[in-house]
Amino acid sequence: MMRTVQLSIADTGYAEHLKNALQRSGPWRVERVDYPHVVEGSVMVLDELAFARLPHLLENPERVVLITHQDPELLAQAWEAGIVSVVSNDDSVATVLLAIMAASLRVAKPHSLAEPSVISPSAAVSPAQLSPDNQISRSKRCKIR
Repeated sequence: MMRTVQLSIADTGYAEHLKNALQRSGPWRVERVDYPHVVEGSVMVLDELAFARLPHLLENPERVVLITHQDPELLAQAWEAGIVSVVSNDDSVATVLLAIMAASLRVAKPHSLAEPSVISPSAAVSPAQLSPDNQISRSKRCKIR
């Protein structure tokens, strides 16, 4: 399945390098855009300038990968917007690719509020009964020579 990645990065050399790395790493349709389109199912890779142009309330912030300098004010804005993938300008391309892949996996997950995930078994499953004389843990003695 071909996944779409929108690159909105002002540094054309870095954007081209990232585009080539994405195309070598898997079935990605990479689009270089000045302004990211809010298209369902695509990952948006943004630099600081592109992030500043986005609306403050993002509909699906889990699909955004922000590439930035580690400016505390900008990081706070990203946090408030709900962005979970923030990488540094100094990070390797491999690290950025991992962030894009993670965002792509989050986009692919269906968002369903009707059935929350649970850890414990459903009420229809009853636990196995253990008889008192068939206990699992018993004290054991250790022989030391």
